[in-house]
Amino acid sequence: MEASRTSLRGAILPLSCVGLIAFVWGTGLSGCSKPPSSPAPVSTAAQHATQPADPWFEETAVNARLDFRHASGASGHFWMPEMMTGGVGLLDYDGDGYLDVFCVNGGSLDSTTTNRPGNKLYRNLGNWQFEDVTERARVGGSGQYGMGCACADYDGDGRTDIYVTNVGTNILHHNNGDGTFTDVTRDAGVGGESWGTSCAFFDYDGDGHLDLFVANYLKWSPARELECFSHGGLRDYCSPLNYKAPAVDSLYHNKGDGTFENVTVSAGLDKAYGNGLGVACADFNGDGRLDIFVANDAMPNQLWINQGNGKFVDEAMIRGCAVNTYGVPRAGMGVAAVDLDQKGWLDLFVTHLVGEDNGLFMNVKGYFTDTLHPKGPGSGSLPFTGFGVGFADFDHDGHLDLYVANGRVKSGARNLDPTDPYAEPNSLLRGLGGGQFEQVSPQGGVVQSRAATSRGAAFGDLDNDGDMDVVIINRDGPVHLLRNIARKQGGWIIFRALSRKHTDAINASVRVEAAGKVYWRYVQPNQGYCSSSDPRVHFGLDSAQKVERVTVRWPYGAEESFGPFEVGRIFELNEGKGQK
Repeated sequence: MEASRTSLRGAILPLSCVGLIAFVWGTGLSGCSKPPSSPAPVSTAAQHATQPADPWFEETAVNARLDFRHASGASGHFWMPEMMTGGVGLLDYDGDGYLDVFCVNGGSLDSTTTNRPGNKLYRNLGNWQFEDVTERARVGGSGQYGMGCACADYDGDGRTDIYVTNVGTNILHHNNGDGTFTDVTRDAGVGGESWGTSCAFFDYDGDGHLDLFVANYLKWSPARELECFSHGGLRDYCSPLNYKAPAVDSLYHNKGDGTFENVTVSAGLDKAYGNGLGVACADFNGDGRLDIFVANDAMPNQLWINQGNGKFVDEAMIRGCAVNTYGVPRAGMGVAAVDLDQKGWLDLFVTHLVGEDNGLFMNVKGYFTDTLHPKGPGSGSLPFTGFGVGFADFDHDGHLDLYVANGRVKSGARNLDPTDPYAEPNSLLRGLGGGQFEQVSPQGGVVQSRAATSRGAAFGDLDNDGDMDVVIINRDGPVHLLRNIARKQGGWIIFRALSRKHTDAINASVRVEAAGKVYWRYVQPNQGYCSSSDPRVHFGLDSAQKVERVTVRWPYGAEESFGPFEVGRIFELNEGKGQK
């Protein structure tokens, strides 16, 4: 593979190598004349790492009493959902100012057993201590096999609710405001019967009510399961292409009375199928309306452009983000909508399968370029399979850094953990500015590199000290709680953008001016892989001592300016209280 390549904007090439994806998954399908080369050993990924090897994170789950352990239910059947399960959500469910942690679990898919341990909610007590409040809060689920979650205040009552995707019926937990939740799925009309993965709340029609989008993976059941093998001839998980059963995603319109209407067909989303895993909702073409990007596994991605009349049209192919520069669909897992060059346009970074490199689609006025650069955010990703993903300025030098949660989907030759043939170390890249990154050593930013089959990852300031921490769900393993201890290069500031209803203004953009520099952040907690992050926006400010001005572009609303602000504090930005 070339060290660097850049596509023409919106290039459409023949899909002549679809079999490449199937080969990597180990399906035995073919279509390209040459299979991908074997991935390089893990050690090569750190050869260009940052020195000296100062840790950026400290693993503190055990000491913090965050004792969640994920269970896939794998028992030798190699049922596909076992490989994809595991999301996490950060939310302040009790309004005390601290982010709590919601962990999504799987369990057995065997109909002859009821072994499903359920989801968990941990209340943040402060000082890096957590309490399991699942039973009191009533959010453990009702025996569903969990995948992911999205956290938002869907009914505008000032309290954050939780939506959970499952293999089968999804769940909407309504926050009662007294430390408990109520399952309102049936009354709200958002259960669905598909295999849901990532999901997101967003107001696509600008009526002030948060709608809901759910990515669906496969039309699957145990009866439809297939027998597949790894390269070594051992039983293993199949490629999604084997099933030939891609799904239609789901869109629910919020009617404003606590109920939703399934508008998938009337909105036009039934015009395309896919194996949906990652979701990001934002205004990608600058027309003032919110669009939907879906990262599909081994099939072309979808970019649903909002037409403004309740309908969407998939323009991923003509806008350059459906396939890679060679016209080949990749195995899209997680996705982050990120303004990489801080110019007010959201790019798309998608995590992929081993041997494919994580991909970056750069946004130029609504059209995307598939870009791979030796020092780009995808550098060093070739040996890994990425899932959870997030950009944040972990060291406050003014540049976005990148964290990727890795874990195989096919048993590999390199056993980094003798008890888990799918385990890989996670990746941390330090942003250098100008779209360039470098690998951080030690691997993953922790003192001792840990290999696991990581899936969902959520990012947020868990102790309100001004830096971004990470929570990771690991398939059939303990949760990782990474406390940020990176050596800081400058100051910080955090804003919570609040709508007129005093709820998080999801999809608002926040532009900060400080010391002659401009920084952009976006209120997009529901992205990555099956996870939901801190709704507040965090800025590392390098040497800036003051923020002169903050400009908020409210979703479907006017722009307002705020400031100046002191650095090193958390502020609220209230719609209608700024200067127009």
